Formats: sequence, C-alpha cells, structure tokens
Amino acid sequence: MASPTQEHQPFAHLSAPNAALYRAILRAFARAKERFIVHLSPEDVAAELRREDDDALGQALDKLCEWGNLRADVDTGRVTSVEDFHRKRYLFQLTLAGQAAEQAIAFYEEAIGRRGALQSVALSDIAERLRSLAVLAQEPEPDPARVHLLLLSLTERFSSLADNAQAFMSSLRRAIDFSDGDEAGFIAYKERLIEYIDRFIADLANSGARIAALLAELESSGHVELLRLAARREAADAVPDGEDTADAYGRAEQSALASWLNRWRGLQDWFVTSGAGRPSQARLLRQAAITAIKQLVDAVGLLNERRSGRSDRSADFRTLARWFAEAPDEEAAHRLWRAAFGLTSARHLTVTPATLDEWRETGPGIPWRDAPPIRISPQLRRTGSYERRGRPNTVTDRAQARRLLREQAEREAAETAAARAALHTGGPIMLSELGVLDPRAFRLFLGLLGDALAARRPGEAEVKTVTGDGSMEVRLTMVPGGGEVEIRTEDGVFTGPEHEIEISDLMTAR
Repeated sequence: MASPTQEHQPFAHLSAPNAALYRAILRAFARAKERFIVHLSPEDVAAELRREDDDALGQALDKLCEWGNLRADVDTGRVTSVEDFHRKRYLFQLTLAGQAAEQAIAFYEEAIGRRGALQSVALSDIAERLRSLAVLAQEPEPDPARVHLLLLSLTERFSSLADNAQAFMSSLRRAIDFSDGDEAGFIAYKERLIEYIDRFIADLANSGARIAALLAELESSGHVELLRLAARREAADAVPDGEDTADAYGRAEQSALASWLNRWRGLQDWFVTSGAGRPSQARLLRQAAITAIKQLVDAVGLLNERRSGRSDRSADFRTLARWFAEAPDEEAAHRLWRAAFGLTSARHLTVTPATLDEWRETGPGIPWRDAPPIRISPQLRRTGSYERRGRPNTVTDRAQARRLLREQAEREAAETAAARAALHTGGPIMLSELGVLDPRAFRLFLGLLGDALAARRPGEAEVKTVTGDGSMEVRLTMVPGGGEVEIRTEDGVFTGPEHEIEISDLMTAR
C-alpha cells in the first residue's frame, strides 16, 4: 500500500501496461460514486467489470493504491472466522487526488469528442435575461438577489453559447476535411447541416440585433450599478483573512466588480461592433458559418465530380505516365516531355549588352560550341538570386495607401449604412410608396428584391428572407390586382407589379 507521505501520481496509469484495465477500474469507482457508494470490495469491482476476481485484478487495485488513485481500508465487516480475520481483506475508495484525476480525464475526453451546437435557444434566453435586467434597472432600488441570479444565468447561457459555437465550427471543419469517407452519408448529411446553419444565421441576425439594442439600453440606464449589486452580494460571502474586515470586504467587492465588468465587456465584444476594424464576434461567427456553407457545397461538388468520372490532376498524371511508358523511343519521350511541361530555354537568365553585341556579329551557321557564351553571375549559380550592383531598393512606405484604403472602406460603409437607412420602411408599405431612390439605395433595393424573388416558391404569395450578410430582412407580399408601379431613380424609372414590402435594417443597433 502507498505510504501517506508518498507523492501522488494519479495519471501514471495512463502510460502503464494494462492501462485499459486501470481505466475500467477507475471508471467503475466513478460510476459507484455517482450512485453515492463510497467503498467497493474487490468482488464488487469484479462484478462491475463482469470478470473474475483474480490476481490480475488484485494487483491492479494495489498498483492504483500505490499511485494514489485509490485508498485501501481494512475490511472487518465480513469476518466470520479466525482464518478470515488473519486473511487480508480491504475496501477501496477513490482518493481526492484520484477523483480529481478522473474529473480531469473526463473533461478532456468530453472536450476532444465534443461536436458542439449552434444554440438559437441560447440567443433567445440571453435576450430575455437582458430584457429582465433592463426592467430592474428602471426600479429605484433593484432587488440584489434577482439582479445577481439574472446575471449568473446570463453568464451561464452566454458561456454555453460561445463554447458550443467554437466546438461546432471545429467539428464542422473536421466533417469537411474527412468528407472522403462515406460519400453517400456525407451528401445526405450536408443537406440537413446547411439548413441547420442557415436557420441559425437568420436567428443570429435577428436575436443579435435585439441583444445589441438591449445592451445599449442597459448601458444608458447604468448597468455598472447592477453589476455592483451582484459584486456586493458575492463579496458578502468572502472569507476573512485575519486583517481588517472592512478592508477585506472592500477588496473582495472590487475584485468581484472587475470580474463582472470583464464579463460584460465580453458580451459587448460578442454582439456590438466597435467600428469597421473591430467587428463583433457574432458577425464573425455569421461570416464563418456562411463560409462553411460554401465549403460544404464545394466538397459535395468535388464528390459529385469524382462520382461522374471527371478527370482530376492525379488522373491526368497517371495518364501522362502511361503515355511515357508507351512511347516508342527516346525521341518521342522527349517530344512528349516538351509538350507536357514546356521546359524550354531559361528565359530568366540576364543577357548583358556585350553578349548581345557578340551575338549580332555571329552568323547563324556557327555551332553552339563556337558561339559566344552566356555569362552568368556567380551569385545566380550559387543561390538562384541575381547579384545586382549598386544600392538596394528603398522600402516603400505604404502608410498613405493604407490610410486611403481605410478611408475608402469607411466611406463605402457609411454610404451603405445610409442606403440601408433609406430603404428601412418601419413597417409594411406598397412599392409605389418608396419614393425616389439614389443610385446606391436603388442597387441595394434591386439586390433585396432579387433575394426575395429567388426565395419565393411557386404558388406562394408571401416570402420572408434575410440577405446573405445578415444585414437586412425583407418581406414581400403579392397584391392581387395591384397593377403596375413605377419607382423613380436618378438613372431612370423602374416598373413592375405592385407588392407590399417590409424592409428591416438588422444592423441599426450595432
């Protein structure tokens, strides 16, 4: 048995021989602890593992005690004779180190095998809790317990959303990378997955805008006071450390408040964009999800190409190798080489003016052995880089170009935002009520109209869709007998059948 002073090595069994038996034994103890059973005898462990209580099992239990995973206590409850008293009988239980090791291993295995999920429900829960906090913020004296519980629930749902989204995107990347396995299963899985991601993108665009608006409302109502109430409630449970109680309480409150402010900043970074250079994490996640859909479609297209027998680069090289093998002679192989790879003269070599003058004086009938040579720089022969004389080129300062590009991007973003604001209807209106549109707003309107018409199925009178970037939502409804309408722009007049349209700007709160 292990000495009380021996250093614990609870992870040593992972790299030891018979590691599978050690893991099975420790999992049996972990399951027993979940059933509120503390001690297990060797017979109980054998029954749990459905194997014989043999010497191998006894030696494994002793080894786990030596490493500090288990503790052995003398079992005197089953003594019925003198022989039983002198025979060594033990009851085993997990030590604190062994239990911590099991929890760490379980957490690692769960994190590695986790697929994650895109939690639309979590978005609604976050918005609901923020709305409840906004109501409490309007009260003269908010209840600290309710504020604290709402903030704890908000943090839990937000952490779950962020962790699951990260795990889902990682598992999605693995699914795309390993699409060469079961092709039929992957193609069938792709349709459901794209629909799932597309639904989450729409929910993220809608809920994200609401959450950003609620965050702005709470900040204007004094969210720091709500966080301070939660910090004071947590500081009340701080353990005194022997110093002045008031000072210890003050430090605990400041530490808790700093922690809550940091979590609130995480919420802002997730749902609120801080300019063109710092997009919100929700927007980045939406872009990553849209990119994943494109990659899934490309992967399926590649699988379909392979199924249809279309040629790819590896097939081309195999065909070329067969042609080389079937070449009748070396001259034919050389002609095939030149035609396939085009390796002709080395045009990258620099010819000096003196060499050009010598070539002009040389007649066309001179053999190449007697022709003037091409003189190559020794540096080019050694490293493949031409040795130039003189000062090196100065480093180009592109700060002004970057500034101009940044200003152009900000100007285009402002113009696009103005176009979205001009098209925002604030409710259902008729197409004939849109009024005169400037060129940028008209181009954006044509894109929205195209998205809505493309999403409408035959026989449907109403369609509702979100743009690919998640910035706007459009609802289009046919008006029977509405006739033709005209939309005037600076470039001309756009005509079409009358519809009822509702355009919502999902980025106004960001």
